[in-house]
Amino acid sequence: MTSISRAPGDVLVHLRRARDLADREYAEPLDLDRLAAAAGLSKYHFLRLFKVTYGVTPAEYVSRRRIERAQDLLRATNLTVTEVCHAVGFTSLGSFSSRFRAVVGESPSDFQARWAATGAPRIPGCYVFMWGLAERSAIEEKREGKARS
Repeated sequence: MTSISRAPGDVLVHLRRARDLADREYAEPLDLDRLAAAAGLSKYHFLRLFKVTYGVTPAEYVSRRRIERAQDLLRATNLTVTEVCHAVGFTSLGSFSSRFRAVVGESPSDFQARWAATGAPRIPGCYVFMWGLAERSAIEEKREGKARS
């Protein structure tokens, strides 16, 4: 049995399609079935190739993307940690806080307090939520358009 060190070039385009979906819709529910479907691969084959190619599982990739976005929101907005948790797609504050600490090395509230101390101007949370609603609406319209085609 040979081990795969990386996905073949013709499969990379499919993996990128799934990775792009995760980057674009990280705040939405993204499970293995949906990501594998975006790649056009069976979920087990997709999981194996994604892990080999990117060094993390699809779930880890989505989780890290959510944490990256949470860091942006905690640095730049006046949203609470709970609001940020839900804005980036986590459904549990406990899971969000645990994952954030594991990736970043400090709690979300400590991270936010450290950045707030720098005195950087904050974006009002209402603008962040309005932007998010507009983005989600555009995504839904695109999906509906594809479904009608």
